[in-house]
Amino acid sequence: MAHATARGAYDALTERLNRFPQGAPPSKLLFRILSLLFSEREAGLVARLPIRPVTAQQAARVWGMRVAEARGVLDGLASRAILIDMEGPNGTLYALPPPMAGFFEFSMMRIRDDVDQHALAELFYQYVTVEDEFITALFTHGQTQLGRVFVNEAALSAARAAGHASDEAMRVLDYERAGEVINTAQHMGVGLCYCRHKADHVGLACKAPRDICMTFGGTADSLIRHGYARRVDRVEGMELLAEAYDHRLVQFGENVQREVAFMCNCCGCCCEAMIAQRRFGRLNPIHTTNYLPAVDAPLCNGCGKCVDACPVEAMTLVSANDPVKARKRRAELDASVCLGCGVCTRVCPMDALHLEPRGERVVTPVDTLHRVVLMAIERGNLADCIFDNRALVSHRAMAAILGVILRLPPTKQVLATQQVRSKYLAKLLERVRV
Repeated sequence: MAHATARGAYDALTERLNRFPQGAPPSKLLFRILSLLFSEREAGLVARLPIRPVTAQQAARVWGMRVAEARGVLDGLASRAILIDMEGPNGTLYALPPPMAGFFEFSMMRIRDDVDQHALAELFYQYVTVEDEFITALFTHGQTQLGRVFVNEAALSAARAAGHASDEAMRVLDYERAGEVINTAQHMGVGLCYCRHKADHVGLACKAPRDICMTFGGTADSLIRHGYARRVDRVEGMELLAEAYDHRLVQFGENVQREVAFMCNCCGCCCEAMIAQRRFGRLNPIHTTNYLPAVDAPLCNGCGKCVDACPVEAMTLVSANDPVKARKRRAELDASVCLGCGVCTRVCPMDALHLEPRGERVVTPVDTLHRVVLMAIERGNLADCIFDNRALVSHRAMAAILGVILRLPPTKQVLATQQVRSKYLAKLLERVRV
């Protein structure tokens, strides 16, 4: 009976996680992960929290307990980086981040002894990397994705200096620069790379730097206060970015223009975003940069260094069709899976690779709320994100109506989605912010 009760608490938490666009498909592995991170009581309580940030007073009302007791629970969860706590106009606000990028990563962002990280890493590896359901749901559903790639600024500068395209065509916007994110962040923290830390526990980690993945803003401030990240200033942030460039790491961050919450420095072997791009590249699991590498065939000597450097296997070697040198090879790009990061251009000894603008610019959501709403529309759970106070009948009714619209057949759903975007989205966004 106790087992059934526990299972019910974790099932309720799983349902709560999947009301957000970045959910976690239920499985035995997920149950084991959640049971390592949450006690049964905590799972049951967190399952009842709204999606939007709450104060201790609001949580106390939802949980039916005194404010001091509710604050103790919330502070305890925040101290373990399960909840993010931040200062709001009416006091401390608490929010449950999604599993990814969220409390999955946070659990491995420092070495700790209050949880079995080896067991957790093995479970993460099986659930996220080996099995396809989670990574497929996270990276391939809908057109708007969680993360985007930042262009390697040195590679872009080199292309501009070489005159490979006009200044206007090569104009990079501020939000496309990893350096701009670092230089404008109010708070910045750095912690262990979740992916390489996890891979280390299963014997698969590479030698790329680990203390190099960054968080920003309110998320960083919370993680820093609770010891899951260390505070860094802009100077050290830029030094870490230069180190990432030197190790041919790809900057993968939140897919927004303003107030980016995280930026990872990813290798091709350990990092889940790069693995997803290799598996599902043609489904666009990651928003690319607005640039592509171009191969100057006469200069290419077929050394293959760009092939080795590419984290997503977008570069290959093919015959150069040289009548004199039958075995000569040259690099060839598969643009459908290329991230446009520019890493390959910086390792070419012949200067045979340079960045050029893509034919059509990639659209980046303005901020986190914009991204979440677009993801929710495309994934069919906008109603859950907006009307998530299940205690109100009116909210349940509106959720049901929107739920019906979002589950129409594809052709009708497209029409309904356009109406939601154009006619109602502004009011819905306004309501979410209240």
